[in-house]
Amino acid sequence: MKRFLVRYRVFLVLLAGLLALFVGRTLLAARYRIPRLDDLFTIGVLVGSLAVLIRWRRDLRRGDWAAALALGALVGVGMGFATLFTPYPFLGVARSHLAQGAVRGCSTALALLGGAAVMRQGGPVQFRAARGEWRTFGRSVLVGLGVGAPLAALNVYALQFTQGQSIHWQNPLAAVLDALQPGVVEESIYRFAFLGLLWLALRASLPEQAAWLAGLLALLVHNYVHFDDLWLQAPWVALGMGLVMALLWGVPPTVLALRRDLDSAMAFHWLQDAARFWAGY
Repeated sequence: MKRFLVRYRVFLVLLAGLLALFVGRTLLAARYRIPRLDDLFTIGVLVGSLAVLIRWRRDLRRGDWAAALALGALVGVGMGFATLFTPYPFLGVARSHLAQGAVRGCSTALALLGGAAVMRQGGPVQFRAARGEWRTFGRSVLVGLGVGAPLAALNVYALQFTQGQSIHWQNPLAAVLDALQPGVVEESIYRFAFLGLLWLALRASLPEQAAWLAGLLALLVHNYVHFDDLWLQAPWVALGMGLVMALLWGVPPTVLALRRDLDSAMAFHWLQDAARFWAGY
């Protein structure tokens, strides 16, 4: 037991810290207006991304900068034209599409640069577009779409059942474009930058398990930050729903990211949201 505690001490500290943040924020939110969980974690990941970017900026390649800035610009400009996707105001302040576009575009670019800095140190998640591996990138997109297609259909059916409303088809072009917002932004922040930062913290003590343990923590955090209100109203329901959603829609992109690359995880996530936006959810 003592050997286990010594070996897994960093992982246990990280787990305890994440749990404390969830519990603490929920308790405080019952009495005060404080930022949403997603905002808090986004800020933390961006601070970490900036730190690794400063430390390893010289290891970045032109492709890393080009991919990060291009996707950041795509997200920022795309948010200005979004009609089906409406994110929560960042920190309760950024409400307009212009402000949201600026925040989301800059956040995406910084997270991708931080994730790329970790990748250049031997990180577990590869970014084919940044590496210029275009054939592999194309195959990865197809793999992500193939894995995501049945789960996207299941997601639409589940939303139809849980929300009790029929499908109302929306503009497919708007659905395709708006789905880039969660698909690119969330995967960049949670499955690339955050997972990479967790891996950095774990690699010394658990070199063989670091990637999958980091993926597990990033998966759970990304999944459960969506339940701010439900944590207050029905925490056990939030716990159960989150577990189901993590298994169905969290495990696949995590496995794709670790076994293949970020590009396939983005394609998977994009398809889930494109399908639900198109169906009117």
